[in-house]
Amino acid sequence: MIGDDIHTVYTRTKWALALRGIFGLLLGIFILARPLASVAALALIIAIWALLDGVTSIMRGFAVRRVAKHWWVLLLTGVVSVAFGIASLYYYPVLSLTFVVLWTSFWLISAGVMGIFVAVQERRFGVSWVWTMVFGFIAIAAGVLAWWYPGVTLAWLLTFIAIYGLVSGIAMLVAAWRLRRFGRAVDQAATNPARA
Repeated sequence: MIGDDIHTVYTRTKWALALRGIFGLLLGIFILARPLASVAALALIIAIWALLDGVTSIMRGFAVRRVAKHWWVLLLTGVVSVAFGIASLYYYPVLSLTFVVLWTSFWLISAGVMGIFVAVQERRFGVSWVWTMVFGFIAIAAGVLAWWYPGVTLAWLLTFIAIYGLVSGIAMLVAAWRLRRFGRAVDQAATNPARA
């Protein structure tokens, strides 16, 4: 009974890894083969994600209003997210892509500022701080460049997503293959316990 449950979980895990691996590879190949279509798809995904996230936040806000004092914060964030999603669909693809570029720039600059702050703290404590400071300045410069050159930023982001899809796809397919080999070994040990 327990062995059957373990075998079922193992089989589902193996196929889930294989399907995610194939999806990752296809995503990477699609982005590299059709970069302009990928930019349009990215803009659409952001708009739809904002809509779905907003609706979910609104529903959660109403669901917890009797037990959470600040339930209206969820409601407000949901309304803002839905409004952004609708505006992104109306101003498709400009608003979504602008959001991606600004968010990337903000993230890089924030990481740079934090890196410089950490470097200053490391210096105060007598710890090696130079590389952290260098990272901080590079991140800030990258954030400014990301804001200044939005086309290049989008190209780099899509390239990163494509590479991530390819690498993670291969890793998941390898994991599924190893899980398959492990499953065969377990099945052989179960059918022939004298050899185990």
